[in-house]
Amino acid sequence: MDTDQAPRRNKSAIRRVIVVVVTGLAFYIVLPALVKVASSWPRLLTLSPWWLLVAVITEAASFLCAMALLRLVLRTKGWFAVITAGLAGNAVTNTLPGGDAAGASVQFRMLAAAGIDSVQAASGLAVSSIIGIAGLFSLPIFALPVVLGGVGVSAGLVHAGELGAGGFVLIMVLGIVLLTTNRTLMIGAGALQWLLNKMPRRAKSTNLPERLIAERDLVRTDLGKNWWKAVLLIAGRIGLDYFSLLAALRATGARPNPSLVLLAYAATAVIALLPLTPGGLGIVEASLSGLLVLANVPSASAVVATLAFRVGSYWLPTVAGAICWILFRRRYGTLKSGDASSPASGTMTNGK
Repeated sequence: MDTDQAPRRNKSAIRRVIVVVVTGLAFYIVLPALVKVASSWPRLLTLSPWWLLVAVITEAASFLCAMALLRLVLRTKGWFAVITAGLAGNAVTNTLPGGDAAGASVQFRMLAAAGIDSVQAASGLAVSSIIGIAGLFSLPIFALPVVLGGVGVSAGLVHAGELGAGGFVLIMVLGIVLLTTNRTLMIGAGALQWLLNKMPRRAKSTNLPERLIAERDLVRTDLGKNWWKAVLLIAGRIGLDYFSLLAALRATGARPNPSLVLLAYAATAVIALLPLTPGGLGIVEASLSGLLVLANVPSASAVVATLAFRVGSYWLPTVAGAICWILFRRRYGTLKSGDASSPASGTMTNGK
């Protein structure tokens, strides 16, 4: 048994080292921009308090829309598990190198510990993620009238718009394939089942592909009835997050073209999808402040607005996630190592 587990431990250690090295290199590259933004903390006191309040409130409403979307695709009426699992998973993503996988795992296990079936939780998280990414990639489309209308737009923002439009098409094609065909999902689920069954001390699964297809059909049927709710919620999540950035810019006294800011916001959101640093820390600060300058925002305003925006979208939700983790444990107890550790482990619980 020990001889079988030793190679696995070595591979796991190698993966952790690779993640840490990649994260370290990414931080090294973006460190100057991160330091520049972080050094602007004292300037937050000079910003308009009312616009800062608007930025925080709209950001909180954005997170609420994200939780409501997850609740919709999970087909549950409860709020506590969805919100606490969502914010706790987000906090893990924001604090650990390669935290996207760890955050998703924590969120999945918390939902399962709250009583949601493991396949239902896994499919719900996947669907909400795909819908969210599709929404982000669609943003540049809404700025096309300005770009095509002759407004002076930097080449960098134009390329960002082209990237978003191309990504939107790819995501839509992927979503249609997964929702309408069985073969692709069967192949992917079969590979996942094989991988999970290789893990030690895990319940073996023999019907994961069939269970995922059945759950996919339920989600598809439910979304077919409530598609307008999903559209409104993802529009609310992204739109309110964008308005939070606009409010942060207004707090500095800047009055940029909203469409150009939308392009900068969309490009930053796409870049942040790359799991190079925890929660895009440093990556977002560097890209957003630079792209805002391309959107004709004065450099000083771009830097301090980026900092104010990240307070609401990164730092406060991370603190809230830690509090949610404590509240969740008080209600459901400590997560066991076997709790919903994989979609193959049977019946589990539910729950930016």
